[in-house]
Amino acid sequence: MAAGSFRRSIASQLSKVLDLPPENLIKSISAVPVSKKRHVADFQLSIASVLENSSSDCLAQDLHLQAQQLAERLKCDSVVSEISAGPGTVNFTINRELLAKTVLQQVWKDGSEYGVKSELFSTVPRQKAVIEFSSPNIAKKFHIGHLRSTIVGNFIANLKVALGHEVVRINYLGDWGMQFGLLGVGFQSFGSREKLKSSPLQHLFEVYVQINKAAEDENTKKLAKDFFRKLEEHDEQTLSIWKQFRDLSIEEYVRIYKRLGVHFDEYSGESFYQEKAQEVLKMLEDKGLLQKTVKGTRVVDLSEKKDLSTVSTVMRSDGTSLYITRQVDLAAAIDRMNKHSWDTMIYVTDKSQSNHFQHLFQILKLMGYDWAERCQHVSFGLIQGMKTRRGEVIFLEDVLNEVRSRMLQNMTSTKTTKELQDPVETAEKVGLAALIIQDFRGLLSSDYQFSWDRALQSRGDTGVFLQYTHARLHSLEQRHGNAELTDVNVACLQEPDAISVLQHLLRYDEVLYRSSQHLQPKHIVSYLLTLSHLAAVAHKTLPVKGSAPDVAQARLCLFHAARSVLASGMKLLGITPVTQM
Repeated sequence: MAAGSFRRSIASQLSKVLDLPPENLIKSISAVPVSKKRHVADFQLSIASVLENSSSDCLAQDLHLQAQQLAERLKCDSVVSEISAGPGTVNFTINRELLAKTVLQQVWKDGSEYGVKSELFSTVPRQKAVIEFSSPNIAKKFHIGHLRSTIVGNFIANLKVALGHEVVRINYLGDWGMQFGLLGVGFQSFGSREKLKSSPLQHLFEVYVQINKAAEDENTKKLAKDFFRKLEEHDEQTLSIWKQFRDLSIEEYVRIYKRLGVHFDEYSGESFYQEKAQEVLKMLEDKGLLQKTVKGTRVVDLSEKKDLSTVSTVMRSDGTSLYITRQVDLAAAIDRMNKHSWDTMIYVTDKSQSNHFQHLFQILKLMGYDWAERCQHVSFGLIQGMKTRRGEVIFLEDVLNEVRSRMLQNMTSTKTTKELQDPVETAEKVGLAALIIQDFRGLLSSDYQFSWDRALQSRGDTGVFLQYTHARLHSLEQRHGNAELTDVNVACLQEPDAISVLQHLLRYDEVLYRSSQHLQPKHIVSYLLTLSHLAAVAHKTLPVKGSAPDVAQARLCLFHAARSVLASGMKLLGITPVTQM
């Protein structure tokens, strides 16, 4: 890794002066973010993070003085051309030709693995991760509320795979419960086999809306209860109807996931764990964890003082189990450990379920499963104000169709749009990039206000701009022939705009590391948007066409490196880069 060799060189010199092992210093040396306003060094050492006895209340002027004293004791060498002190930092500028040569060679050599091979990840053990995400309800159209879970879970899985972890992607379907009793009765009254085959989710949605109007009717309630009871008793005919609903729903989901560029290793669901849930109930009972309240409800006491001040309800007084379907989720967690022997399990759902998962993990721990500490809930906020031209949106497919048609319209009316082989597919990929970048720009836990105009701008911090930059750099390579690194004259890459791109490429491994630590895509989004803006400026000021051959070749290599890293980052986010638009 380019940044790695520079960090090691700086750490080696620092270790002699500070009398500390170089490996202890590596993570205190970070690449400096590019600044539009001024020339910046390439790396800086934070004094506070390495000085022994340095506490948080250490005076700023003391840190500044110590930085100056340390800077004076260090010497420039063949790698570092300049050393200076900043507020609490020592700054290092790398020899400019060495910077260009090392970064370009490293991007060229590592390709799509640039950044992930960094020594920053050397102490991170390779693990097996189970990630549960998306999880729509069977026999219901894919609701827009599931979009965030789907794209966030996909990002986390992509990032972990890129970093060398083994990942199992699980879609845990809502495929059981009283609503199937209602739907079964509805289908017997209003269903059509032809419509079910041609448009399963739309038809089941229509049936559900119709039967719901009669849901309060006593006779309908009784029929629904009977249908669900037969389902629980594994009545062959009833089970066959339910299975058809489930299979056709999954087929339709797979088609939508394909549009999103998402896949799963396993489709699981609440139905899988109905019997195992009873075993869990017995385990809770045997371990003395189940208690009965005055109202007859069965609960697990989660309070520290064991005074029932914090409880998790497992069974209602009428004997029916609750959503932890609490036993069902407990059974699923235990089963996954037995089946996959995972190192970490991540649940990706909206933040309204935070309490639910907190209780789930606590109960598992009380049951004696220490691995509950390795379970994690990644929560996210809500999307607000998402409307199509036809009004408030409910279904994801409507959004995907809308973003594709709006993007197609924008591309058709833009003068710079090239003749495309498949404009509809390009519009789909660019539109999806627009949705993902708008979603990933802030902290996942934040709610955000959706705006079509903001999402689809071709300039500014949008997914459209990332795609446009990638396509533009790709066509530059196509026009001038692929760059060759063998004889690049790096002395031709000393302009400030070239240096800015190189400095930014240096930071990629740190950005990946931060994203992997916090499971937040916003770090990568911010990095890629800055890279695109820097590349756009360099594209204007550093022309390839009309330049001397060695200058043109060097610039082409620089733009190739920028495009390669841009493409890798976009793929991690779940975006397919386009080569024309």
